[in-house]
Amino acid sequence: MSVTVKACCTVRPMEATWCGRVPLSEWDQTGKVTHVPIIYFYRLPQNCLSQYNTIASTLKDSLSRVLVPFYPLAGRLRWTNNGRLEIDCNATGVRFIEAESSSTLQHLTDYSSCSEHHYLVPAVDYYSLPIHELPLVVVQLTKLKCGGICIGITLSHAVVDGPSALHFVFEWARLSRGEPLHTVPFLDRKILRAGEPPLVPLTKCDVHTEFNDLPFLLGRTDNREEREKETTMAFVKISKTQIERLQKRANESSPRPRNDRGYSRYESVTSHIWRCASKAREHKENQPTVLTVIVDLRGRMKPPLPEGYFGNANLDSVACSLAGDLVSEPLGYTASRIREAIERVKDEYVRSGIEFLKNQENIRRFHQDLHEEGREKKPFFGNPNLSVVSWLRLPIYGIDFGWGKEVRMSPATHDFDGDFVLLPDPDEDGSMLVCIGLQAVHLDAFKKYFYDDLA
Repeated sequence: MSVTVKACCTVRPMEATWCGRVPLSEWDQTGKVTHVPIIYFYRLPQNCLSQYNTIASTLKDSLSRVLVPFYPLAGRLRWTNNGRLEIDCNATGVRFIEAESSSTLQHLTDYSSCSEHHYLVPAVDYYSLPIHELPLVVVQLTKLKCGGICIGITLSHAVVDGPSALHFVFEWARLSRGEPLHTVPFLDRKILRAGEPPLVPLTKCDVHTEFNDLPFLLGRTDNREEREKETTMAFVKISKTQIERLQKRANESSPRPRNDRGYSRYESVTSHIWRCASKAREHKENQPTVLTVIVDLRGRMKPPLPEGYFGNANLDSVACSLAGDLVSEPLGYTASRIREAIERVKDEYVRSGIEFLKNQENIRRFHQDLHEEGREKKPFFGNPNLSVVSWLRLPIYGIDFGWGKEVRMSPATHDFDGDFVLLPDPDEDGSMLVCIGLQAVHLDAFKKYFYDDLA
């Protein structure tokens, strides 16, 4: 697949915006802090096929306007002391790339082509450029051979999480089609005590196991060999009927869910994924394995975070088990481990985590994807572990920039071993898509167990 860059420019806020430096919160600086891409594919109406230049101009103009309320995205990150980051709100702008590809919508929207999607999102050069020279948002508009287009957007995860990224894209699309802003972003990160000193010493902080090193394969002292193995990305689909069957199996087995609140679609499917991954990886019975569950803390705080909070408000909570128990115990056992990890995330736990991180002399070791010197590295949740992200409740579909809704949306690149994303099926029939990142040698076995165990 060939992609040729035709033009590149910087888009700045249309109006003057506040300038100054803003400290990031502790939750902005744990986990993944480099850029995360998404792609939207569009089939243009007949009357738009000859108006590509107008489409590009409309996107750049509306991007310039949406950067006024979302002005931190037009700035740059800077290192401060002790491995911490802040946003320099300086209106330097975001990068907008125009490209052409010989490929077609028919090919690219087929799930078997997902390994080629990285050509359609702009790369961010963490290897040769200092972090203060990297734009926080890069957009690539690609014109396809068939007349369709795709919009690849990559955003700094140090500045936004999934809900905040989609908030930005949603508002950009509204302005592009001539509608007003729907929800003003809430930009004050001090609500999560960003930049403030700790209130209690480390000795009085709760233990936070989510920051511990993940287990290695038995007999290993590091994950270096596993990191170097070839990984691949794929999609599997699970129907509404199959999901309901998993839920029934989880809820009718022991241990029963507490408070008579049945296991959810998410908990049931994620349990199934964790079990199938351990089977595919051929773990020994006494192999420790961890599932990292990303929990949105917006509604778990007291009071809840304000509507439109713009920043990272996710916490990694961990579920632990032995592989033998995952495989031999009923599905309800695995679901109970996941339920326990989710329910752990309450207001007191979140605030305790903030204190724990504020007391760290250097926070850089909690960056999953940056080396000590600031270069990018791939996060590793892989063998024998997993990380699952749910986009089931996020408004990922229906992004209309003025020429109709997308024909497909994709997370673009999720080829890290052990990295899974759950998405609602765009047909809205109650089914679910699972975007898988696994070592190539385990993928076929995972798919086999995934579908055979549903029977």
